[in-house]
Amino acid sequence: MPLPSDGIDPRALAAAREAFSFARQGNADTLRQMLDAGLPVNLTNEEGNTLLMLAAYSGQAEVAQLLLSRGADATRANDKGQTPLAGAAFKGDVRMVTLLLDGGAPVDGSGPDGRTALIYAAMFDRLEVLEVLLSRGADPMRQDASGNTALIAAVMMGAPRTAARLDALAK
Repeated sequence: MPLPSDGIDPRALAAAREAFSFARQGNADTLRQMLDAGLPVNLTNEEGNTLLMLAAYSGQAEVAQLLLSRGADATRANDKGQTPLAGAAFKGDVRMVTLLLDGGAPVDGSGPDGRTALIYAAMFDRLEVLEVLLSRGADPMRQDASGNTALIAAVMMGAPRTAARLDALAK
């Protein structure tokens, strides 16, 4: 998937592509050098993914920490409306979820579909992530754009552990 190249120096485009690969692969040292040389910390690719989004989704905690320390926007959603925190919740990555929350990601933040990280954790039966989000103040009654709560999402997706936990909260 090529980056838009309208008038951009081909070497700059190649460097940007490499940066996204480094974020996914966890090459924090090289990314640090690129950031020091002027790479924008909130650079996005053709899908609206930031370096932080790719690091979060790929479980690259060292890269995510570096990017957050350099001012990466932990709230920025990609073109599909997914946030780094939602990506980490979907993957079930407790360490990344905690890192992103500590780095400024709002616990109940969402994209246009209204799905919070708690809803993603519930949908995919990520009980450990769900517990972290609840302990950090996530609202289990918050609804997505379709009117579904995390409990409804868990039941619809057949996620028994998170459905049971959320059901117990509702009583």
